[in-house]
Amino acid sequence: MRSSRSLVLPLVASAALASASPALDRPTPQEIRDATPHRLRDVAALLAARALPANAPNGYTPQVNACPSSKPMVRQASNLSDEETAWLQKRRQATVEPMRTLLGRLNITGLDTDQYIDNHSSNFSALPNIGIAASGGGYRAMLNGAGHIEAWDSRTPGSTSGGQLGGLLQSTTYLAGLSGGSWLVGSLYTNNFTSINEILALDTDSNNSGDLWQFGNSIFEGPEKSGIQLLGSIDYYKDLLDQVHGKKNAGFDVTITDYWGRALSYQLVNATNGGPAFTWSSIAEQDWFTDGSVPLPLLVADGRAPGETLVSSNTTIYTFDPWEFGTFDPTVYGFVPMKYVGTNFTMGEPTTANECVTGFDNVGYVMGTSSTLFNAALSTINGSQTTGLLSSALQQALEDILTDVGKANNDIADYPNPFYKYNPTGKNKYATSQSLTLVDGGEDLQNIPLHPLIQPVRHVDVIFAIDSSADTNTTYPTTHSASGWPDGASLVATYERSKNSIENGTVFPSIPDINTFMNLGLNNRPTFFGCDVANLTGPAPLIVYLPNAPYVYTSNTSTYDMQYNDTERNAMVLNAYNGATQGNGTLDGGHWGTCVGCAILSRSLHRTNTPIPDVCTQCFEHYCWNGTIDSSQPADYVPAMKIPDLAIKVSGAVQGATFSMLASVGIAAFAVFANL
Repeated sequence: MRSSRSLVLPLVASAALASASPALDRPTPQEIRDATPHRLRDVAALLAARALPANAPNGYTPQVNACPSSKPMVRQASNLSDEETAWLQKRRQATVEPMRTLLGRLNITGLDTDQYIDNHSSNFSALPNIGIAASGGGYRAMLNGAGHIEAWDSRTPGSTSGGQLGGLLQSTTYLAGLSGGSWLVGSLYTNNFTSINEILALDTDSNNSGDLWQFGNSIFEGPEKSGIQLLGSIDYYKDLLDQVHGKKNAGFDVTITDYWGRALSYQLVNATNGGPAFTWSSIAEQDWFTDGSVPLPLLVADGRAPGETLVSSNTTIYTFDPWEFGTFDPTVYGFVPMKYVGTNFTMGEPTTANECVTGFDNVGYVMGTSSTLFNAALSTINGSQTTGLLSSALQQALEDILTDVGKANNDIADYPNPFYKYNPTGKNKYATSQSLTLVDGGEDLQNIPLHPLIQPVRHVDVIFAIDSSADTNTTYPTTHSASGWPDGASLVATYERSKNSIENGTVFPSIPDINTFMNLGLNNRPTFFGCDVANLTGPAPLIVYLPNAPYVYTSNTSTYDMQYNDTERNAMVLNAYNGATQGNGTLDGGHWGTCVGCAILSRSLHRTNTPIPDVCTQCFEHYCWNGTIDSSQPADYVPAMKIPDLAIKVSGAVQGATFSMLASVGIAAFAVFANL
């Protein structure tokens, strides 16, 4: 590997490399084949330390104090919060120039996009309102989502050249994540909205990318004892135990999600020991957020009573934003201030005026709440795997955790119920319980967090839906298909839910059945849904569906793959970058960038009665699902590499290794932790 110069990021098809800046080296064919996915930078990116540890010096332990004079209350979900409404004025204004720049280079012939922006810049409601949704699926989903975000971020080198999509992120109003997607969104925002490029950039001297997103040590082993992380494996587990004990000793219920969230923070938060004092609500106090310079982050979890089985038609979907926690669903139809989640509420207000809780909304706990699927998965591991592998000190630390949690709380996150006795005569089935139990946002099969983005009060025009689901050989009934690829099941579940009363009148575009997804190849390429407004029963966004597929790397790794070295990690991101850009515009005739621009503008053009340019009509004919149904039994699904000449072969990597196959000391160690 060369170490004297930086290389164009990322490694993509040769046509795109040829158009890169002449000041940068081009890779040799051997470099492409060897596939170090992200090229070295002249200077390693230094991530700014996470600001505002709001719960310092108390770490992970929530605090109980007198309520403020303007005491927190549950509000009805009939509209957006005052905070979001005011913030939107800043954010929508901040998106105008990035959108102008983006659309201006996407070659939308027949439409003067600069003039269009000028004509409507004084009326933000006329201009496109963009949302991005990153699905669940463990580290696979996190890294696949990261590649898309990297391609859409104008801070990524090379992303703002002709036809590229850098700036789409800066033009976006909302960024939603679920489970593994919540790790992506949460990590970006808990690190001052740093860029993917900065997280992954390699130091030219040490060939290292710092302490963040280091997955070579699995989450079960803990971080390397270097940099901002100061603990070896034994001390790592003791620290998890001590931090969560502090919360328990303060009188709060704890579950394995507390440990899971703390462990995630070591990998995702750029602060010593995972930043135990950082809270989700403190994002709302950061200058880079309050000035509207970044999208609004939204994380999703499902409500689930003990013993309840979730399906899309009965599940209450909860959303975390920096100001509020709650749901638009009629089962609760309320929101509570995020800063005071953890407070005991009765009938919509604090039960005791001098007991308001702060610090409960630890960033890792919120991310862990959206990904409790891993709690249940980890609990299935046979603890006997640890025999002979662990030191007595580590064994004791893990057994202490096992004893501390107990056997009943393995797959939930436990919150004091802010909706206790709230609207008890309505549809609030949670009104009778003082505890609100939340689980992974994908347990109702809606693995893409579309719910908060399709609410009519948010007026989102287009959603870029990143689907990293592992559906094939799960929902798809054949035994010879490749496992771990999407089949559209998440979109189907959201569409089916939209026809149920729980969706409260929210409209979603028509979606075909799973067999049609497979037979028409809609699960293997970008597809637009909801193109024809005349076919909708009410306002609904256009969905740009972006399923995970092999572009330069077989990225269908197991959801429970918990260990990626830097090269594997970067290959996953690179594959997604090529998916987001369609091989930097080398696939599908090179029209992808133009068609993305048309998708962004579609609802806005309709709203302003602007004629659709011919080039956009052609794009919609090519990318829009045209209503064709083919529900016959699909053939086996084994997708081919889309850019085989640039296929990445990671030396020594074993892709798709299942959780049970990773019987390293770290995995075995956490088996005791998780065998509840």
